[in-house]
Amino acid sequence: MSFLQFFLLIMFFSIDARHNANAVKHPSFHIEEATIPQIQSEFKAGRLNSTSLVQFYLHHIRKLNPQLHAVIEVNPDALLLAKKADAERLRAGGVLLGGLHGIPVLVKDNIASKDKLNTTAGSFALLGSKVPRDAGVISKLRKAGAIILGKASLSEWANFRSSNASNGWSGRGGQPKNPYVFTADPCGSSTGSAVGVSANMVAVSLGTETDGSILCPSSNNGVVGIKPTVGLTSRAGVIPISHTQDTVGPICRTVTDAVYLLDEIVGYDVNDHKATRSAAQFIPKGGYKQFLKTEGLQGKRLGIVRDTSLPPTSAEAISFENHLAILREKGATLVENDNISNFLSLSSNGEPEHIVLEYEFKHDLNIYLSELLQSPVRSLADIISFNKQHATEEKLSEYGQEQFLQSQNTTGLKAQPYIKALKRNRMLTKTGIDKVLKSYKLDALVSSLQSTSVLAIAGYPGISVPAGYDSNGVPFGIIFGGGRGSESTLIEIAYAFEQATKVRKVPPLSR
Repeated sequence: MSFLQFFLLIMFFSIDARHNANAVKHPSFHIEEATIPQIQSEFKAGRLNSTSLVQFYLHHIRKLNPQLHAVIEVNPDALLLAKKADAERLRAGGVLLGGLHGIPVLVKDNIASKDKLNTTAGSFALLGSKVPRDAGVISKLRKAGAIILGKASLSEWANFRSSNASNGWSGRGGQPKNPYVFTADPCGSSTGSAVGVSANMVAVSLGTETDGSILCPSSNNGVVGIKPTVGLTSRAGVIPISHTQDTVGPICRTVTDAVYLLDEIVGYDVNDHKATRSAAQFIPKGGYKQFLKTEGLQGKRLGIVRDTSLPPTSAEAISFENHLAILREKGATLVENDNISNFLSLSSNGEPEHIVLEYEFKHDLNIYLSELLQSPVRSLADIISFNKQHATEEKLSEYGQEQFLQSQNTTGLKAQPYIKALKRNRMLTKTGIDKVLKSYKLDALVSSLQSTSVLAIAGYPGISVPAGYDSNGVPFGIIFGGGRGSESTLIEIAYAFEQATKVRKVPPLSR
């Protein structure tokens, strides 16, 4: 163990070790799976405060993180912020002073926070760098009264360094584990955000997605993930891959919590002007909470997208069929034909997407690095060199950095290969998902994970909701995806489905 790792470990486990889980026990309140509204109700009743809540999560992190590796770093000011929130609430007579006042949030380690926490995308290359400001979504969380509990582990560089790396692995964070079955794939790149929430190490979390990085870990770890329309949430201050596809969204245990969190992070940001201005038209007056309706499936038309790779006798296939019956029972009309099922192969050709990501990664990352107040690296070329110099810590011989090298060889966003690939992606969106939704008058698509690339390329939203467990006890989800700005409709569908099924189980480790 290096001195740096030893120092971080001591800092991690020494934060107010005097406190333990007994601080928040109450006979009628189970904090482990409590939703934001339930926590807020306890705040108002005076039976719980933010200090006790943070103490509980710190205790859970100390207990579980050595096995799960979901949290890279705990905010050393978390308890101070909790005590401040309690004092504010006391002065206000128990009134909550923001939509997330006093609620701890774990954020992925590629989302910048201008505090004592690092922002490194899991890489030692950015350790000690200084960001100029909070990321746009962090600013909104602070305005809502949230407490930034710490940084979640992730696939290093959001899984854009190597195609061989294990899902969730990073040099700083190590290998996160699926809390249900340690040997199961926890998926990535927002691995720690999903594992941390699922194992009750935090109330709610933020992840990011370029292609599948919210929906997949949410599915594999038995939680809810919302991938918003690109631009609905600001990407300013987020270590980028692609300005075309990057988005920031909630990962939580319930649709309710995900919507509460989403409501606080959407909206215009001057530092992500073009995208957030364009998407702001989709934000409903009064927010998204109004769409948490148990009858939300009534009258909806859903296109079925089957995963033909699943054996018909598998738990996933059987569960999918059973859930289709529930969707019908709750009032949805299900539409199925070859044109809907086959559009995936039309619009998910990986080559144009990968070309776009390679070109945009170098361009966008170099801009991000250039704006840091302090940094050991200032370009993608610097990071490639750093990894060679620190090959052992970064497992370079095992995982490599071929995607970095391919991106470094690109020649800018005016290059013809990039322009052609971007045009191709936009055309595939129109002839694929847009055409299917319009032709069959669909409100949404229902599928398993294979639809994530289609939604990613289009920049469209999706919600993953727990759907079942395989024969080994590993969770899997069901995906509801729709057109640009269709979050309101997807929330109605996802919430009604969740309330009708209530599939999620607490992982054995965190009980």
